[in-house]
Amino acid sequence: MLYFIPTPIGNLEDISLRSLNILAKSSLVFCEDTRVAKKLINLLQKNSNLDFIEKNFISMHSHNEERVIKELNKETFDQTVVYLSDAGMPCVSDPGCKLVEYAQKNSIEYEVLPGANAALLAYAASGFCQKEFLFFGFLSHKTKSRNEELQKLINSSYTTILYESPHRIKKLIDELSSLIPNHQIFLAKELTKMYELKLKGTAKEIKENFKDINTKGEWVVVVSGTYESTKGEAITIEDILSLDIPKKAASKLIAKLTGENPKECYKQLLHSSNPKG
Repeated sequence: MLYFIPTPIGNLEDISLRSLNILAKSSLVFCEDTRVAKKLINLLQKNSNLDFIEKNFISMHSHNEERVIKELNKETFDQTVVYLSDAGMPCVSDPGCKLVEYAQKNSIEYEVLPGANAALLAYAASGFCQKEFLFFGFLSHKTKSRNEELQKLINSSYTTILYESPHRIKKLIDELSSLIPNHQIFLAKELTKMYELKLKGTAKEIKENFKDINTKGEWVVVVSGTYESTKGEAITIEDILSLDIPKKAASKLIAKLTGENPKECYKQLLHSSNPKG
């Protein structure tokens, strides 16, 4: 039997009793980093007063996942096997999905246990009340792809959740402040840990107050959709034109607002910026 077990994202007490019991009797552990997994299991064993049987560990991460799976056989799962992320829910911005596919294709019994997830925790803590949301995970490192993803984000009517690293969070805040200065955003750092931090305000306000923030730690960023951002006040064409976004993106927003053809809106924007053309 194969179990996918979510691990605490900070506070060890967030592990479930069921997860502890399965971990205690498991004999094989697939994990992102064997050192992290061994340290975590040792801490959990001390805190739970359970007797954990001896385990074998196999590293399975985003760079070797397919190779490791090719070397597996069904008999491996005749014992109690678990997959652990370093922190949080397997398969959500973490490896594990390929192993789920392997289990499905080979009729191996498996179960994903419920548990800690930083994206859902930040969404619940944000105070944005839309029932629909998008999860982007980490934005691309490549400039072109990153810009395309940011355009999707700022044009979306849905609340959007991102992950960001400590050395790139200031860049993201600068980008959001430039693209959507009046949008409400919510930031959470080091959720469930000793130095947990939560911030909420417009992108412009967050940038102004971000200068003295210690950025060390993993961040979750929740960006309100257009509904949350404009609730209580009507958005105008002037509001859209004031955004530092490409004309094609602006023309689509104007078309949604006015009901006009997006191509006609785009032609008008080109003409207004170059009236002699």
